Amino acid sequence: MQFIKDLSLPPVIAGFVTVLVGFTSSAVIVFQAANAVGASPGQVASWMWALGLGMGATCILLSLRYRVPVVTAWSTPGAAMLITGAAGVSIGEATGAFLVSAALITVCGFSGWFERMINRIPVSIASGMLAGVLLRFGMDVFVAMKTQFILALAMFIVYLAGRRLMPRYAVITTLAVGIAIAAAQGLLHMDGVRLEFARPEWVMPAFSLPALIGVALPLFVVTMASQNVPGVAVIRASGYKVPISPVIGWTGVTNLVLAPFGAFALNLAAITAAICMGREAHSDPDRRYVAAVAAGFFYLLIGLFGATVGAVFAAFPKELVLVIAGLALFGTIGNGLAAALANEGEREPALVTFLVTASGVTLFGIGAAFWGLVAGVIAMLALHGWKPAQGAAPAGK
Repeated sequence: MQFIKDLSLPPVIAGFVTVLVGFTSSAVIVFQAANAVGASPGQVASWMWALGLGMGATCILLSLRYRVPVVTAWSTPGAAMLITGAAGVSIGEATGAFLVSAALITVCGFSGWFERMINRIPVSIASGMLAGVLLRFGMDVFVAMKTQFILALAMFIVYLAGRRLMPRYAVITTLAVGIAIAAAQGLLHMDGVRLEFARPEWVMPAFSLPALIGVALPLFVVTMASQNVPGVAVIRASGYKVPISPVIGWTGVTNLVLAPFGAFALNLAAITAAICMGREAHSDPDRRYVAAVAAGFFYLLIGLFGATVGAVFAAFPKELVLVIAGLALFGTIGNGLAAALANEGEREPALVTFLVTASGVTLFGIGAAFWGLVAGVIAMLALHGWKPAQGAAPAGK
Protein backbone atom coordinates (compact mmCIF):
# COMPACT_ATOMS: atom_id res chain seq x y z
CA MET A 1 0.00 0.00 0.00
CA GLN A 2 1.37 3.39 -1.04
CA PHE A 3 0.36 5.05 2.22
CA ILE A 4 2.56 2.66 4.25
CA LYS A 5 5.52 3.46 1.99
CA ASP A 6 4.95 7.20 2.40
CA LEU A 7 4.40 7.05 6.18
CA SER A 8 7.05 8.74 8.33
CA LEU A 9 7.26 10.65 11.61
CA PRO A 10 7.36 14.31 10.39
CA PRO A 11 3.92 14.27 8.72
CA VAL A 12 2.40 12.46 11.70
CA ILE A 13 3.72 15.20 13.98
CA ALA A 14 2.39 17.81 11.54
CA GLY A 15 -1.01 16.13 11.76
CA PHE A 16 -0.85 16.23 15.56
CA VAL A 17 0.10 19.92 15.54
CA THR A 18 -2.78 20.58 13.12
CA VAL A 19 -5.31 19.07 15.51
CA LEU A 20 -3.65 20.63 18.55
CA VAL A 21 -3.91 24.11 17.04
CA GLY A 22 -7.41 23.59 15.68
CA PHE A 23 -8.83 22.18 18.90
CA THR A 24 -7.20 24.52 21.42
CA SER A 25 -7.95 27.64 19.38
CA SER A 26 -11.68 27.17 18.89
CA ALA A 27 -13.14 24.24 20.87
CA VAL A 28 -14.42 26.62 23.55
CA ILE A 29 -16.48 28.42 20.88
CA VAL A 30 -18.11 25.13 19.89
CA PHE A 31 -18.97 24.42 23.52
CA GLN A 32 -20.54 27.89 23.82
CA ALA A 33 -22.51 27.36 20.60
CA ALA A 34 -23.91 24.07 21.91
CA ASN A 35 -24.92 25.75 25.15
CA ALA A 36 -26.56 28.61 23.21
CA VAL A 37 -29.10 26.21 21.66
CA GLY A 38 -29.77 24.50 24.99
CA ALA A 39 -27.70 21.34 24.55
CA SER A 40 -27.39 19.11 27.60
CA PRO A 41 -23.94 17.94 28.78
CA GLY A 42 -24.52 14.64 27.00
CA GLN A 43 -25.49 16.44 23.81
CA VAL A 44 -22.40 18.65 24.02
CA ALA A 45 -20.28 15.50 24.17
CA SER A 46 -22.26 14.16 21.21
CA TRP A 47 -21.39 17.33 19.25
CA MET A 48 -17.69 16.61 19.77
CA TRP A 49 -18.26 12.97 18.78
CA ALA A 50 -20.00 13.95 15.55
CA LEU A 51 -17.56 16.70 14.63
CA GLY A 52 -14.53 14.54 15.40
CA LEU A 53 -15.92 11.63 13.41
CA GLY A 54 -16.85 13.88 10.48
CA MET A 55 -13.52 15.67 10.33
CA GLY A 56 -11.60 12.45 10.79
CA ALA A 57 -13.47 10.56 8.08
CA THR A 58 -13.25 13.36 5.51
CA CYS A 59 -9.58 14.08 6.20
CA ILE A 60 -8.61 10.43 5.85
CA LEU A 61 -10.82 9.37 2.94
CA LEU A 62 -10.43 12.48 0.78
CA SER A 63 -6.66 12.68 1.33
CA LEU A 64 -6.20 9.02 0.45
CA ARG A 65 -8.52 9.35 -2.55
CA TYR A 66 -6.71 12.30 -4.13
CA ARG A 67 -3.20 11.83 -2.63
CA VAL A 68 -3.12 15.48 -1.55
CA PRO A 69 -3.49 16.93 1.96
CA VAL A 70 -7.22 17.62 2.29
CA VAL A 71 -7.87 18.95 5.80
CA THR A 72 -11.37 19.63 7.06
CA ALA A 73 -12.58 21.41 10.17
CA TRP A 74 -15.67 22.58 11.97
CA SER A 75 -16.85 26.06 11.04
CA THR A 76 -15.51 28.33 13.77
CA PRO A 77 -17.28 31.43 12.34
CA GLY A 78 -20.40 29.29 12.12
CA ALA A 79 -20.12 28.37 15.79
CA ALA A 80 -19.60 32.04 16.69
CA MET A 81 -22.69 32.92 14.68
CA LEU A 82 -24.72 30.33 16.59
CA ILE A 83 -23.73 31.88 19.92
CA THR A 84 -25.37 35.18 18.99
CA GLY A 85 -27.78 34.22 16.21
CA ALA A 86 -29.46 31.12 17.61
CA ALA A 87 -30.92 32.74 20.74
CA GLY A 88 -34.42 31.44 21.36
CA VAL A 89 -34.01 28.55 18.90
CA SER A 90 -34.53 25.07 20.33
CA ILE A 91 -31.94 22.37 19.80
CA GLY A 92 -34.38 20.52 17.53
CA GLU A 93 -34.88 23.61 15.35
CA ALA A 94 -31.10 24.21 15.34
CA THR A 95 -30.58 20.62 14.17
CA GLY A 96 -33.06 21.17 11.35
CA ALA A 97 -31.13 24.30 10.39
CA PHE A 98 -27.88 22.28 10.37
CA LEU A 99 -29.47 19.83 7.93
CA VAL A 100 -30.64 22.60 5.59
CA SER A 101 -27.23 24.30 5.64
CA ALA A 102 -25.51 20.96 4.93
CA ALA A 103 -27.90 20.29 2.04
CA LEU A 104 -27.08 23.68 0.51
CA ILE A 105 -23.33 23.00 0.84
CA THR A 106 -23.82 19.61 -0.83
CA VAL A 107 -25.70 21.14 -3.76
CA CYS A 108 -23.12 23.93 -4.14
CA GLY A 109 -20.37 21.34 -4.23
CA PHE A 110 -21.69 18.65 -6.55
CA SER A 111 -23.34 21.16 -8.92
CA GLY A 112 -19.92 22.66 -9.69
CA TRP A 113 -21.14 26.21 -9.03
CA PHE A 114 -18.68 26.82 -6.21
CA GLU A 115 -15.68 25.52 -8.19
CA ARG A 116 -16.54 27.66 -11.21
CA MET A 117 -16.56 30.71 -9.00
CA ILE A 118 -13.36 29.90 -7.13
CA ASN A 119 -11.45 29.05 -10.34
CA ARG A 120 -11.52 32.71 -11.33
CA ILE A 121 -9.38 33.83 -8.38
CA PRO A 122 -5.78 34.50 -9.51
CA VAL A 123 -3.05 32.55 -7.72
CA SER A 124 -1.29 35.76 -6.62
CA ILE A 125 -4.42 36.94 -4.80
CA ALA A 126 -5.00 33.51 -3.25
CA SER A 127 -1.37 33.50 -2.05
CA GLY A 128 -1.74 36.99 -0.60
CA MET A 129 -4.80 35.85 1.31
CA LEU A 130 -2.94 32.79 2.59
CA ALA A 131 -0.03 34.90 3.85
CA GLY A 132 -2.44 37.37 5.47
CA VAL A 133 -4.37 34.63 7.26
CA LEU A 134 -1.19 33.08 8.64
CA LEU A 135 0.68 36.30 9.51
CA ARG A 136 -0.76 36.47 13.02
CA PHE A 137 0.44 32.96 13.78
CA GLY A 138 4.00 33.81 12.77
CA MET A 139 3.91 36.95 14.93
CA ASP A 140 2.53 34.99 17.89
CA VAL A 141 5.87 33.17 18.18
CA PHE A 142 7.35 36.43 19.46
CA VAL A 143 4.21 37.72 21.19
CA ALA A 144 4.36 34.59 23.39
CA MET A 145 7.72 35.79 24.70
CA LYS A 146 5.91 38.54 26.62
CA THR A 147 4.32 36.05 29.00
CA GLN A 148 6.56 32.94 28.78
CA PHE A 149 9.94 34.30 27.70
CA ILE A 150 12.08 31.27 28.58
CA LEU A 151 9.70 28.73 27.04
CA ALA A 152 9.14 30.68 23.80
CA LEU A 153 12.77 31.75 23.34
CA ALA A 154 14.09 28.24 23.99
CA MET A 155 11.68 26.78 21.45
CA PHE A 156 12.68 29.39 18.87
CA ILE A 157 16.39 28.69 19.38
CA VAL A 158 15.84 24.93 19.14
CA TYR A 159 13.85 25.44 15.95
CA LEU A 160 16.64 27.48 14.33
CA ALA A 161 19.21 24.86 15.33
CA GLY A 162 16.95 22.13 14.00
CA ARG A 163 16.50 23.91 10.67
CA ARG A 164 20.29 24.06 10.35
CA LEU A 165 21.16 20.54 11.51
CA MET A 166 18.10 18.35 10.81
CA PRO A 167 15.40 20.28 8.89
CA ARG A 168 12.90 17.42 8.69
CA TYR A 169 12.78 17.05 12.47
CA ALA A 170 12.99 20.70 13.51
CA VAL A 171 9.33 21.00 14.55
CA ILE A 172 9.30 17.58 16.23
CA THR A 173 12.35 18.47 18.31
CA THR A 174 10.96 21.89 19.14
CA LEU A 175 7.66 20.42 20.33
CA ALA A 176 9.44 17.86 22.52
CA VAL A 177 11.68 20.53 24.07
CA GLY A 178 8.68 22.80 24.63
CA ILE A 179 6.75 20.07 26.44
CA ALA A 180 9.79 19.24 28.58
CA ILE A 181 10.31 22.90 29.57
CA ALA A 182 6.60 23.38 30.26
CA ALA A 183 6.61 20.30 32.49
CA ALA A 184 9.71 21.52 34.34
CA GLN A 185 8.06 24.88 34.94
CA GLY A 186 4.84 23.31 36.17
CA LEU A 187 2.83 24.61 33.21
CA LEU A 188 1.32 21.25 32.21
CA HIS A 189 -1.98 20.53 33.95
CA MET A 190 -2.71 16.84 33.52
CA ASP A 191 -4.80 16.42 36.68
CA GLY A 192 -8.08 16.80 34.75
CA VAL A 193 -7.30 14.01 32.28
CA ARG A 194 -9.36 10.84 32.55
CA LEU A 195 -10.31 8.16 30.04
CA GLU A 196 -13.91 8.64 28.95
CA PHE A 197 -15.80 7.62 25.81
CA ALA A 198 -18.16 10.08 24.12
CA ARG A 199 -21.66 8.79 23.38
CA PRO A 200 -23.68 9.98 20.38
CA GLU A 201 -27.17 11.35 21.09
CA TRP A 202 -29.72 11.70 18.29
CA VAL A 203 -31.74 14.92 18.21
CA MET A 204 -34.97 14.88 16.21
CA PRO A 205 -34.81 17.74 13.69
CA ALA A 206 -37.54 20.35 13.72
CA PHE A 207 -38.09 22.97 11.04
CA SER A 208 -39.30 26.51 11.52
CA LEU A 209 -39.13 29.61 9.34
CA PRO A 210 -37.25 31.71 11.94
CA ALA A 211 -34.59 28.99 12.34
CA LEU A 212 -34.21 28.59 8.56
CA ILE A 213 -33.82 32.33 7.99
CA GLY A 214 -31.93 33.15 11.18
CA VAL A 215 -29.70 30.08 11.49
CA ALA A 216 -29.56 27.88 8.36
CA LEU A 217 -28.92 30.55 5.72
CA PRO A 218 -26.38 32.57 7.79
CA LEU A 219 -24.59 29.33 8.74
CA PHE A 220 -24.37 28.34 5.07
CA VAL A 221 -23.12 31.77 3.93
CA VAL A 222 -20.58 32.13 6.73
CA THR A 223 -19.25 28.60 6.24
CA MET A 224 -18.85 28.99 2.47
CA ALA A 225 -17.41 32.52 2.56
CA SER A 226 -15.26 32.40 5.69
CA GLN A 227 -14.16 28.76 5.55
CA ASN A 228 -14.51 27.03 2.17
CA VAL A 229 -13.33 29.97 0.03
CA PRO A 230 -10.09 30.42 2.07
CA GLY A 231 -9.75 26.63 2.30
CA VAL A 232 -9.68 26.27 -1.47
CA ALA A 233 -7.35 29.25 -1.77
CA VAL A 234 -4.88 27.60 0.62
CA ILE A 235 -4.90 24.41 -1.46
CA ARG A 236 -4.33 26.35 -4.68
CA ALA A 237 -1.71 28.65 -3.16
CA SER A 238 0.18 25.60 -1.89
CA GLY A 239 0.41 24.32 -5.45
CA TYR A 240 -1.97 21.37 -5.19
CA LYS A 241 -4.63 20.32 -7.67
CA VAL A 242 -7.76 18.70 -6.35
CA PRO A 243 -11.29 18.50 -7.79
CA ILE A 244 -13.04 21.02 -5.58
CA SER A 245 -16.65 20.14 -6.45
CA PRO A 246 -16.65 16.56 -5.10
CA VAL A 247 -14.56 17.57 -2.08
CA ILE A 248 -17.05 20.25 -1.06
CA GLY A 249 -19.93 17.94 -1.95
CA TRP A 250 -18.67 15.12 0.26
CA THR A 251 -18.12 17.43 3.22
CA GLY A 252 -21.77 18.42 2.81
CA VAL A 253 -22.91 14.79 2.65
CA THR A 254 -20.92 13.93 5.78
CA ASN A 255 -22.44 16.96 7.48
CA LEU A 256 -25.94 15.78 6.49
CA VAL A 257 -25.40 12.33 8.01
CA LEU A 258 -23.96 13.64 11.29
CA ALA A 259 -26.05 16.80 11.78
CA PRO A 260 -28.66 15.08 14.02
CA PHE A 261 -25.82 14.19 16.40
CA GLY A 262 -24.44 17.74 16.55
CA ALA A 263 -22.24 18.28 13.47
CA PHE A 264 -23.39 21.85 12.83
CA ALA A 265 -21.03 22.61 9.89
CA LEU A 266 -18.05 20.83 8.30
CA ASN A 267 -15.82 22.53 5.74
CA LEU A 268 -12.33 22.81 4.32
CA ALA A 269 -9.76 24.08 6.81
CA ALA A 270 -7.51 27.02 5.98
CA ILE A 271 -5.07 27.81 8.79
CA THR A 272 -4.63 24.27 10.05
CA ALA A 273 -4.52 22.93 6.49
CA ALA A 274 -1.47 25.07 5.82
CA ILE A 275 0.42 23.14 8.52
CA CYS A 276 -0.09 19.90 6.59
CA MET A 277 0.87 21.52 3.27
CA GLY A 278 4.12 23.17 4.34
CA ARG A 279 7.70 21.98 4.18
CA GLU A 280 7.64 20.94 7.85
CA ALA A 281 5.11 18.22 7.03
CA HIS A 282 7.52 16.63 4.55
CA SER A 283 10.24 17.76 2.18
CA ASP A 284 8.43 15.92 -0.63
CA PRO A 285 5.09 17.62 -1.48
CA ASP A 286 3.77 14.32 -2.82
CA ARG A 287 4.00 12.79 0.67
CA ARG A 288 2.37 15.59 2.63
CA TYR A 289 -1.05 13.97 2.30
CA VAL A 290 0.10 11.65 5.09
CA ALA A 291 -0.07 14.64 7.46
CA ALA A 292 -3.76 15.17 6.63
CA VAL A 293 -4.46 11.46 7.12
CA ALA A 294 -2.70 11.63 10.50
CA ALA A 295 -4.77 14.69 11.41
CA GLY A 296 -7.88 12.71 10.53
CA PHE A 297 -6.77 9.91 12.85
CA PHE A 298 -6.30 12.37 15.73
CA TYR A 299 -9.72 13.91 14.98
CA LEU A 300 -11.24 10.44 15.22
CA LEU A 301 -9.66 10.11 18.66
CA ILE A 302 -11.26 13.41 19.63
CA GLY A 303 -14.59 12.02 18.53
CA LEU A 304 -14.24 8.75 20.41
CA PHE A 305 -12.57 10.16 23.52
CA GLY A 306 -13.89 13.72 23.38
CA ALA A 307 -13.56 14.61 27.04
CA THR A 308 -10.20 12.88 27.47
CA VAL A 309 -8.54 14.38 24.39
CA GLY A 310 -9.98 17.77 25.21
CA ALA A 311 -8.42 17.65 28.65
CA VAL A 312 -5.04 16.57 27.20
CA PHE A 313 -4.98 19.46 24.73
CA ALA A 314 -6.15 21.88 27.41
CA ALA A 315 -3.23 20.79 29.58
CA PHE A 316 -0.74 22.46 27.22
CA PRO A 317 0.07 26.09 28.05
CA LYS A 318 -1.30 28.60 25.55
CA GLU A 319 2.16 29.92 24.72
CA LEU A 320 3.45 26.48 23.72
CA VAL A 321 0.58 26.09 21.25
CA LEU A 322 1.15 29.58 19.82
CA VAL A 323 4.88 29.04 19.33
CA ILE A 324 4.68 25.57 17.77
CA ALA A 325 1.90 26.67 15.40
CA GLY A 326 3.81 29.75 14.29
CA LEU A 327 7.06 27.88 13.75
CA ALA A 328 5.29 25.14 11.78
CA LEU A 329 3.87 27.84 9.48
CA PHE A 330 7.06 29.85 8.85
CA GLY A 331 7.75 28.14 5.53
CA THR A 332 4.16 28.46 4.34
CA ILE A 333 4.03 32.16 5.19
CA GLY A 334 7.24 32.75 3.27
CA ASN A 335 6.06 30.78 0.26
CA GLY A 336 2.74 32.61 0.27
CA LEU A 337 4.42 36.02 0.26
CA ALA A 338 6.84 34.94 -2.46
CA ALA A 339 4.02 33.69 -4.72
CA ALA A 340 1.85 36.74 -4.01
CA LEU A 341 4.56 39.24 -4.97
CA ALA A 342 6.32 37.28 -7.75
CA ASN A 343 4.24 38.70 -10.61
CA GLU A 344 4.97 42.43 -10.79
CA GLY A 345 1.78 43.13 -12.71
CA GLU A 346 -0.35 41.57 -9.96
CA ARG A 347 1.73 42.76 -7.02
CA GLU A 348 -0.52 45.60 -5.84
CA PRO A 349 -3.78 43.59 -5.87
CA ALA A 350 -1.98 40.77 -4.04
CA LEU A 351 -0.63 43.27 -1.50
CA VAL A 352 -4.12 44.70 -0.97
CA THR A 353 -5.39 41.17 -0.38
CA PHE A 354 -2.60 40.48 2.11
CA LEU A 355 -3.15 43.72 4.07
CA VAL A 356 -6.95 43.45 4.27
CA THR A 357 -6.73 39.80 5.35
CA ALA A 358 -4.01 40.49 7.91
CA SER A 359 -6.06 43.37 9.35
CA GLY A 360 -8.60 40.92 10.78
CA VAL A 361 -11.57 43.05 9.69
CA THR A 362 -14.97 41.38 10.02
CA LEU A 363 -18.08 42.67 8.26
CA PHE A 364 -21.62 41.24 8.42
CA GLY A 365 -20.28 38.29 10.41
CA ILE A 366 -17.89 37.25 7.61
CA GLY A 367 -14.18 37.12 8.35
CA ALA A 368 -11.19 38.95 6.92
CA ALA A 369 -10.05 36.19 4.56
CA PHE A 370 -13.15 36.61 2.41
CA TRP A 371 -12.95 40.40 2.40
CA GLY A 372 -9.26 40.21 1.52
CA LEU A 373 -10.16 38.20 -1.58
CA VAL A 374 -12.93 40.66 -2.46
CA ALA A 375 -10.58 43.64 -2.04
CA GLY A 376 -7.89 41.96 -4.14
CA VAL A 377 -10.32 41.16 -6.94
CA ILE A 378 -11.61 44.75 -6.94
CA ALA A 379 -8.04 46.05 -7.06
CA MET A 380 -7.24 43.68 -9.93
CA LEU A 381 -10.28 44.89 -11.88
CA ALA A 382 -9.49 48.53 -11.20
CA LEU A 383 -5.84 48.28 -12.22
CA HIS A 384 -5.82 45.71 -15.01
CA GLY A 385 -9.30 44.52 -15.87
CA TRP A 386 -10.20 40.84 -15.49
CA LYS A 387 -7.99 38.15 -16.93
CA PRO A 388 -9.76 34.77 -16.62
CA ALA A 389 -6.66 32.80 -17.63
CA GLN A 390 -4.89 33.92 -14.47
CA GLY A 391 -7.34 32.00 -12.31
CA ALA A 392 -5.77 28.63 -12.98
CA ALA A 393 -3.64 26.98 -10.30
CA PRO A 394 0.06 26.42 -11.00
CA ALA A 395 0.92 23.15 -12.66
CA GLY A 396 2.11 20.25 -10.50
CA LYS A 397 2.36 20.23 -6.75
